[in-house]
Amino acid sequence: MLDYGGTIDTNGMHWAQVIRMAYEHLGIEVDEENFRQAYVHGERSLATRRIVEPHHNFWHVLRLKAEAQIGLLAERGLLQPEQTALANKIADWCYAYAQMGVNAARPVLKQLADARPLVLVTNFYGNIAAVLEDFHLTGFFPLVVESATAGVRKPDPEIFRLALKSAGCRPEEAVVVGDSFDKDIAPAASLGCQTVWLKKAGWTPTDAACDGTAGLIISDFGALGEILG
Repeated sequence: MLDYGGTIDTNGMHWAQVIRMAYEHLGIEVDEENFRQAYVHGERSLATRRIVEPHHNFWHVLRLKAEAQIGLLAERGLLQPEQTALANKIADWCYAYAQMGVNAARPVLKQLADARPLVLVTNFYGNIAAVLEDFHLTGFFPLVVESATAGVRKPDPEIFRLALKSAGCRPEEAVVVGDSFDKDIAPAASLGCQTVWLKKAGWTPTDAACDGTAGLIISDFGALGEILG
């Protein structure tokens, strides 16, 4: 079982950090606390307002997030008037970053898919099918469990329990791979699944820590080819 965002598309880099890099690249100067609040605001906006449509690819998602972030920062007077038109450029930069990550992950996914059935378990907005199609990843995942359609989100272990039931797999037979200790590793391990933590510099103290609950810890998605291929 693989996570998607932050695992396949960024090789373990939290999306907040990627978007932060986009801000820096585009010269958007915002202090860390206000950026964090804007990032969380963008995430909550997409989760609660249901503005992502099933046909939206990842660029559309990124633009909607950027619009929400910029809107909050503009309300606080932290952006110059001309900077409020930067949502497209933020989306462009981040989408290109995701493309690079997916392109690097694709051969590894093929190797894994040739060796075993893959299940995607992701917190997403009801459009993961369009995202997978856009990035040419659809054929690797015969089973996808998406929070928006499953009605449960990580870190609730129930989303992994649903995936196990759909796959007809016992917990001890499953290997869960993800970049978040809190959302992927801990809940999967609580069910008895094997785990592989793709650990980079996390966005939360727990993600940055090392915990013995993780079965294996790697720092590069490509290592999965040797471990599981």
